[in-house]
Amino acid sequence: MVIILNIETATKNCSVSLARNGEIIAIRELNNGNYSHAEVLHPFITDILKEAQVNSNEIDAIAVSKGPGSYTGLRIGVSAAKGLCFAFGKPLIALKTLTSLANAISIDTGFVVPMIDARRMEVYAAVFDENCKEVREIKAEIIDSNSFSDYLEINKVYFLGDGAAKCKDIITHKNAIFIDDKFPSSREMAVLSYNKFKKNDIEDVAYFEPFYLKDFVAIPEKKKKPTF
Repeated sequence: MVIILNIETATKNCSVSLARNGEIIAIRELNNGNYSHAEVLHPFITDILKEAQVNSNEIDAIAVSKGPGSYTGLRIGVSAAKGLCFAFGKPLIALKTLTSLANAISIDTGFVVPMIDARRMEVYAAVFDENCKEVREIKAEIIDSNSFSDYLEINKVYFLGDGAAKCKDIITHKNAIFIDDKFPSSREMAVLSYNKFKKNDIEDVAYFEPFYLKDFVAIPEKKKKPTF
């Protein structure tokens, strides 16, 4: 019996779940359009442990979404996961955010392109086949009318995630299908983290860092004009 705590904070959806042998037994999520992770993450963890009647010492591992995604969101999630691993003496499992998102839908044929908003017309995206096998690596890319044309010309392509919404008016190929209201969630992490646990595919807690894909760039505040 393997119990894993899954933490997803890479986007505006703050999601925490507890899974037993890959099956969800308790979950809390909040996607209110804001980054509320710092306020709700730890209360969510307390709530699901209480709901599932599981003590912290009964947890076998902590799984965290490692990115890419929001710099601040990833820092909060990874810091919390590492802190719990140190406190409970548990192993850390890291999952690619886009892999979890790709598992949010099931298709018979074609490609799945999970997208995370990276501001303006840029997204973090990867390409998966109908078996959720990654067939093109994760990239940060600027979307234009020719994006993913190699895949669109041979089969249907399903776009999902908060980065997909802004691409609807640009990627207009007949094989482009946009799936609304899908975000990275700890729900999809449950099976993935369980499979990694069985393979003993774990991280070095002390040295693990999120996968940002791009360097964080702070945007300076505009100077206010003096008033006289």
